[in-house]
Amino acid sequence: MPHVKVTREDWLRAALDALAADGVRGVAVEPIAKRLGVSRGSFYWYFKDRAALLSGALELWERQLTDQFIADVAPIADPRERLEALVRNALTREPFAGLEPAIVAHADDPIVKDVLERVTERRMDYLTDLYTECGLREADARRQAVVAYAVYLGWKELRRAAPAIAPETAPSSEGVSGAAIGHLLAVLAPAHVDNGNTDLAP
Repeated sequence: MPHVKVTREDWLRAALDALAADGVRGVAVEPIAKRLGVSRGSFYWYFKDRAALLSGALELWERQLTDQFIADVAPIADPRERLEALVRNALTREPFAGLEPAIVAHADDPIVKDVLERVTERRMDYLTDLYTECGLREADARRQAVVAYAVYLGWKELRRAAPAIAPETAPSSEGVSGAAIGHLLAVLAPAHVDNGNTDLAP
């Protein structure tokens, strides 16, 4: 086998691709090493065992698809515009196709469970804060955050399960997908919030 230099992040990204395609069982050293064109020795240079690979991969997912998404919209001063940018980014940027539904589907795995609960809590708290900044009372903001996050998970699942039937969910902001996202944003990120009207959730 020719010598190929791979980094720790190469292993982590390959593990996320495997997780998206085949679930937790797909995160196995031998097939990932083969995909990367390296020997098992490369794996042990970076990781103690398979559990360390899976844990590290999920932490990369957390950094790139939660921490980075929040950091990307942080400079936007207007909370409604920040919310809109967050929703649009979350629905159109997909570095690992099918990954979110695959992670949720393995919520009973002990390693997945810990990271998934932490990510879900952070995302829900951030959405709640955004809706509060938009003018909703705290309890209503929390309910709206639950609805928004449920829509996000459903959108990702529909994209994975039936892309031909629901092309609107394709990871693109153009054409049909753009129109669908625009409609969704009108509900999830309303231009005007009346604090006396709590019936904002669809």
